[in-house]
Amino acid sequence: MTTKMTMNHPKKVNLADTTAKIRHSASEFRRWGRKYPFIRFGLPLISLTVFGTVGLAQLLQGRLRCGEVKDEHEWEIIENRKALSRTGPVDRYKPKKISLEEELKALNAKVDIDDYEYKKIPKLNGTDPGKH
Repeated sequence: MTTKMTMNHPKKVNLADTTAKIRHSASEFRRWGRKYPFIRFGLPLISLTVFGTVGLAQLLQGRLRCGEVKDEHEWEIIENRKALSRTGPVDRYKPKKISLEEELKALNAKVDIDDYEYKKIPKLNGTDPGKH
């Protein structure tokens, strides 16, 4: 027996009574699930669907907000670049235009594909090329 204080009057609570009440409510809950299958299966399914939809909507909204922030940041960079280009530092750097034909000619000048020699590739120790 344990005592519980309520309104400054001790009230005796029997542990056996509380466990019996808990067991009774658990069996009643199981009986409810058998008697009304919607409560056992349908309600959790519908609540999972609704809460999942709300959660996904929140995640999607956050992702879109991050995209907006990124766009705003890029817009600020573009605006700063335009402001710098009016004063001059951006106009000094002009990358040369590269065409694929020019790059191919430069590569062909460096590498001669007709001048080659055969080289034997060394085998790993313990491997026999005739056996599989």
